[in-house]
Amino acid sequence: MEPSVLRRAVAASAIGNATEWFDYGIYAYLTVELTQAFFPGELGYLGTLLGFAISFVLRPLGGFVWGPLGDRIGRQKVLSMTIILMGVATFLIGVIPSYETIGWAAPALLFLLRIIQGFSTGGEYGGAATFMAEYAPDRKRGFWGSFLEFGTLAGFTLAVLVVFGLETAIGEQAMLDYGWRIPFMIALPLAMIGLYIRTKLEDTPVFRDLEAAGESESAATGALKDLIVRYWQPILALFGLVIALNVINYTLLTYMPTYLQTTLSMDSASADTVAVVGQVVMMLLIPFAGALSDRIGRKSCWWISLVGIFVLAIPMYMLMAVSVPLAILGFTVLGLIYLLQLGTISATFPAMFPTHVRFAGMAISYNVATAAFGGTAPLINEAAIEGTGDVLFPAYYMMGACVVGMIALYFVIETKGVSIAGRDVPGLAEHRARQAAKTGS
Repeated sequence: MEPSVLRRAVAASAIGNATEWFDYGIYAYLTVELTQAFFPGELGYLGTLLGFAISFVLRPLGGFVWGPLGDRIGRQKVLSMTIILMGVATFLIGVIPSYETIGWAAPALLFLLRIIQGFSTGGEYGGAATFMAEYAPDRKRGFWGSFLEFGTLAGFTLAVLVVFGLETAIGEQAMLDYGWRIPFMIALPLAMIGLYIRTKLEDTPVFRDLEAAGESESAATGALKDLIVRYWQPILALFGLVIALNVINYTLLTYMPTYLQTTLSMDSASADTVAVVGQVVMMLLIPFAGALSDRIGRKSCWWISLVGIFVLAIPMYMLMAVSVPLAILGFTVLGLIYLLQLGTISATFPAMFPTHVRFAGMAISYNVATAAFGGTAPLINEAAIEGTGDVLFPAYYMMGACVVGMIALYFVIETKGVSIAGRDVPGLAEHRARQAAKTGS
């Protein structure tokens, strides 16, 4: 494959992910403004966080629709549809009248558009990870796949820079009055750029080979049935890994600005500084995390990350409460350990399924777990802190998720360097050979 084609495939996947997480990022960083615009009454911050969580209600349905469809008609076609749907829904949030203007219709419209975002995201993330994994060379799948999550961090970082830049330019009051709408409107041109890049690419070589051999699924329902009946074990293993991944992700990255401001009484500029510095460091180092997984294996990276966060979560959260510089240090330490999960997603998760059910397996498993344990994380953290008064609850929550991840990881097959083409489970033959060598049979 020509390097230019591979780079365009990486860009096509990453920009969609960046758009998705820009959407989630601006929602998280504009919690104060959204609360005033849509939830000025008793619900307050909890209403805004409920709006964040509700977007995950239809993510599983999106996975069930987009995933099997992607295994039937191809990854590229589905990804072209999901990115534009996602961008339009985000743009429309920026034009909803406030609660003061139209009453309860305002939060109702917000919830509706967040649900549409969730439905489109149900196909976007699993599809992008599959697309990137199937384009990447087997021995460098970790390195190239890490750029999908570079897009995640770029989206988050762009979100906070846009919000901070706007607030600096127009002031806090103008930001509360109308400025918060502008970042949501920016999502549409980002999505259009991503759509343009995606439509200029062919589908993945792995999927085209399967299609040429006449072995792709002829009906979306067939892919879904085959997935559930024959591949329930990797579905459950992926479900457990995603619980760990997303509880940490949404607690550490998405909820952090709200946590620093509402719980630790940090001003918005300081909270933004903590997030930007930590995320920029993560962006710079994430390709190294992916490359490391190509050398030592995906499972080794995940073990280091899960155990490391379990051990360091409480000390780092205690550090964050001391001062802004120590908050940056604590956030960055946890973020760097988390990179060993985040940077290996595209190399690890799609490789758990054979080609003909890969998109469906990724989309369904990932989105059901994310809806239940990822999108609800900010709401659960905020409610638990308000209910118990314990500011270390986010650390406890991440530790519990790490335990679930460790159990699931035990059942995962190592796929470092193996081919993910064809209708066989990647790495299964190599795994059986290693097991036989150990037992001497």
